Amino acid sequence: MDDFPPSGPGFPGEGGLLATEAPGDNAPAMTVSDLSMRLKRTVEDAFGFVRVRGEISGWKRAASGHCYLCLKDDKSVIDGVLWKANAGALQFRPEDGVEVIVTGKLTTFPGRSRYQIVIERMELAGQGALMALLDKRRRALAAEGLFDAARKQRLPFAPRVIGVVTSPTGAVIRDILHRLEDRCPTHVIVWPVQVQGETAAGQIAAAVRGFDALRPGGPVPRPDLVIVARGGGSIEDLWAFNEEEVVRAVAACSIPIISAVGHETDTTLCDFAADIRAPTPTAAAEIAVPVRVELVAQLREIGQRIGRCAMRAAERSAEKLETCLRHFPARDQLLAPQQQRLDELSDRLPRALGTRLGHARGDLGRAAGALRPSLLAATVRRSRERLDGLWRVAQLAHPNRPLERGYARVEDRGGKTLISAAAARDAGRLRLVFADGEVEAAVGDEPPPVLSAPPPERPRREARRPGKAPEQPTFL
Repeated sequence: MDDFPPSGPGFPGEGGLLATEAPGDNAPAMTVSDLSMRLKRTVEDAFGFVRVRGEISGWKRAASGHCYLCLKDDKSVIDGVLWKANAGALQFRPEDGVEVIVTGKLTTFPGRSRYQIVIERMELAGQGALMALLDKRRRALAAEGLFDAARKQRLPFAPRVIGVVTSPTGAVIRDILHRLEDRCPTHVIVWPVQVQGETAAGQIAAAVRGFDALRPGGPVPRPDLVIVARGGGSIEDLWAFNEEEVVRAVAACSIPIISAVGHETDTTLCDFAADIRAPTPTAAAEIAVPVRVELVAQLREIGQRIGRCAMRAAERSAEKLETCLRHFPARDQLLAPQQQRLDELSDRLPRALGTRLGHARGDLGRAAGALRPSLLAATVRRSRERLDGLWRVAQLAHPNRPLERGYARVEDRGGKTLISAAAARDAGRLRLVFADGEVEAAVGDEPPPVLSAPPPERPRREARRPGKAPEQPTFL
């Protein structure tokens, strides 16, 4: 027997093998899509407007601009979606762990058979939640070192150009300009921004980065100091100065920044990131520049002090000089030995000159005897005779002198005198030098070449005429 129970038309309360629908059946089968759509309409009709309080979890922003999250409490979780248009209107940046109150409607997502809340408005669940978000963000940014004292820059003593990031229509900018004019007139550049609202944070951060991007020497002067200012208000009004992009822009700015947001009791994260915090915008102007009148008075006082110091130094130097002069002897006492020596030399000088002149006259008299004309002529005559004797010896020793007695000098073609037969045979061709010319010759049977012209006669020294001395330079 089969273990399956009987089924069919005769067994209406049991499931059959095939689904059947009897005529007049009031529960016809529907599709999954039909059921999902009926659930969607039912949920949206019943929960068309709801306000839900819960803690954000799993917050993320898609590339499309839509935001997805979960709202949870200690027992339950519900999915949520925030469309792009509504996400841009948020007054704060949602984070995980922040308790919020959302307003919207419930709907279902048929693709997942899940219900979710479509959020139209999101607010922090009271000031406590806002402060909790602020404290959490402060701790996170502090952990990155954005508030460290080592990052702080010193303010310039007297900035020439001051940049102000604030609203151009509020009382803040008028207070700053008026205070600067009273203390020390300075060139001010205002970067107008919104200081409250959903776009305020982006404009403030862009203004700080814009001032930092200016370069010296450009058409717009680069500020030496930047003031970020806003008047007082609630924590919600000042929230733009707590946004992370503003804090990071202020911390990264290379220009010193004074944060003057709110009144003295108001504190924002911008104050922690700035180089110095001013309790009010007016106080920021006082911190930014010194008082010109006070500077002039200080300079005048310093000038007077310098003058007094110089006078005292001169007086002390004069006293020291006078004291030193007392220990020095008088001028006449210092120069007396030198004056006495000068007088003594003045007396000795004429006598010394007379003695020297007498000696010079004696020397001249002794030398004058040796300078008589007869002695000089005899000396010259003896020198000339000696020179003539030397000239005659030189003529006798001249190599061409033997040629006049019939001798010949044998030379090679290069003009070298040959003194042996072996040298003549080695030379082959010879030149025979006679007193009246030269003849070419050859060693052996080869006939000598015929000369085309007689060789030039060598110049001969003219014989000295009798009774006439040769023209020789004198040695005197």
